[in-house]
Amino acid sequence: MVYDLLVVGAGPYGLSIASHAAAAGLNLRVFGRPMASWRDNMPRGMFLKSEPWASNLSDPAGRWRLDVYCAEHGLTARHAKPIPVEAFAEYGLWFARHAVPEVDERTVTRVSAGPGGFTAVTEDGEEVHARTVALAVGVMPFVEVPQALRGLHPALVTHSSHHSDLDRFRGKDVTVIGGGQAALETAALLAEQGTRVRVLARAEQLRWNDVPPPWERPWWQSARSPHSGLGPGWRNWFYAERPGLFRRLPEPTRARIATTALGPAGAWWVRDRVEGVVELLPGHEVTAACAVPGGVRLDTVSRAGALRSLETEHVIAATGFRARCDRLGLLSPELRGTLAALPDGSPEVGRSFESSYRGLFLAGLVTASGFGPAMRFVQGASFTASTLVRGVCRRLGATPVGGTVPAPVDGSRSESPSPVRR
Repeated sequence: MVYDLLVVGAGPYGLSIASHAAAAGLNLRVFGRPMASWRDNMPRGMFLKSEPWASNLSDPAGRWRLDVYCAEHGLTARHAKPIPVEAFAEYGLWFARHAVPEVDERTVTRVSAGPGGFTAVTEDGEEVHARTVALAVGVMPFVEVPQALRGLHPALVTHSSHHSDLDRFRGKDVTVIGGGQAALETAALLAEQGTRVRVLARAEQLRWNDVPPPWERPWWQSARSPHSGLGPGWRNWFYAERPGLFRRLPEPTRARIATTALGPAGAWWVRDRVEGVVELLPGHEVTAACAVPGGVRLDTVSRAGALRSLETEHVIAATGFRARCDRLGLLSPELRGTLAALPDGSPEVGRSFESSYRGLFLAGLVTASGFGPAMRFVQGASFTASTLVRGVCRRLGATPVGGTVPAPVDGSRSESPSPVRR
């Protein structure tokens, strides 16, 4: 069988795309372990930085929202009250059971192109054929570690996304590199379990997000600084609500915004858990690192040019992700080599999230340089899913008939998970 659409990835973007595609009547397959990175790559005790109302996965009817899940499970989804990551991951599984056709949890190891479409190979060697592909692989292929740390053994240096459990660092000395939410919340969790921890950041001063303004407030305050899924203010509102218009900005403007907007900052609710508790070394950059007995020696330089060395037992690089074409290792070299790239190395996508290779659609972080900062957050999933699926339907030429996978239309699937192939 040749499917209309193959969705590779089952995180917030992949599941949202699958829900919209099923509702559109497309004959599709969905591959991936639902919410895998949220379940496997974030330590217990972390919270979502985004507001609950900005953290919904997307189905066409808007029925399977986070607040609905929370109400059913005795949880609170309220403005300015962060949601535990574990609860959000469970919400994603609940969404998959209700709003998405069967999810095949096998890993797709290769996607290649050929006459008539694409061939995907699963971890056990099965070949699946489809006319179009939506690649929603999340952030894990794009892990970024500073050059100075890349040659060290993983026993000494890891990325913050490599940890679902920080218990191994109890009683240890750990240095966290970075100044964003991942670095600061990781440091807080480490300190709270008895780890001796410090944060080393390039920025001369750490930045903290403000407590969001009340949901109910005078109209003139809302007019001056509206709420948005990316924070208050008209600029953030534009990024959150108008990604299609963002794409029409000149490429240099988009590149500048992609680099500077919503830069590293800690959430307001983690600040008191860090300041006065964790050793903070802002304004320092690692220039060299080497293994020493008992751990790692880091050589650093300050903004003023002062040199400093410190020794630590382990380094956690909370240094984000960089979405580049050459990191899309899932694609065959031939297919990957055809992709047009933007100056920052990320793939160029059209107005429907279609790459320069006809029929290959991309979603999530990898599209942030084209559609703006919303694509770095769950906030962007709704626009992406609806827009991408319309693009797939246009590429296919017409709404398919026959052999379709119906979208769930009631709660009949709510008592048991979607069947999963292994």
